[in-house]
Amino acid sequence: MAELVYPPVIGAVKTFWRVLGLKFDFQGQENLPDNQHGGAVLAMNHISYLDFALVGTAALPMKRYVRFMAKKEIFNNKFAGPLMRGMHHISVDRANGSASLVAALRALKEGEIIGIFPEGTISVSFEIKELKSGAVRLAQGSGVPVIPTIIWGSQRLWTKKVKRNLLQRGVPISVTFGEPIYFDRDSDVEAGEALLRETMVKMLHEVQEKYPDSHHGQRWAPVRLGGTAPAPLN
Repeated sequence: MAELVYPPVIGAVKTFWRVLGLKFDFQGQENLPDNQHGGAVLAMNHISYLDFALVGTAALPMKRYVRFMAKKEIFNNKFAGPLMRGMHHISVDRANGSASLVAALRALKEGEIIGIFPEGTISVSFEIKELKSGAVRLAQGSGVPVIPTIIWGSQRLWTKKVKRNLLQRGVPISVTFGEPIYFDRDSDVEAGEALLRETMVKMLHEVQEKYPDSHHGQRWAPVRLGGTAPAPLN
């Protein structure tokens, strides 16, 4: 498909990251399929309004564009909507998600990488919430792997129930792509969700342990690590 919108948007986003002086730590990019090896589902934790852009940036060294599934309200926005459609992201109607599921399955079978937030919404505890079944069902229906993906640090810039701070510079941002997980078409969906969540929780804890800045007393950090997140669990 023609890529008339994605490249200039990437250029603008990269410029924004440079202005912020973000310190990136991207790991596991070798787990992403390259242009010769087809599709995958990125199952990502969700802690910030910037997660999709940062994960998309982390995938660029593999020369892949991620097509994100996002709520239809973003597509209805007169500014964001044309960009989202131009980058071939997928609109999700939470009241009737069948059309978005069909669109995502079609894209996966065509070799695209689809990004999905299986928690559904931003976690204001900054822990992994219970997962919805979309990522596992997409993998089952398309025959592609799920790649558990963890982002950390983005909540320091812009998230729910915490004062936005896009002017701070030098924030460390970690993105880790885990090893691919394959699900048979006839495998149990609930068991698949449990396995995916267990994997994502383990990865999150590992990323947090390696994070260079202290979590203690920070509004952007979970209570488990001595932070003061807006919610202890959610």
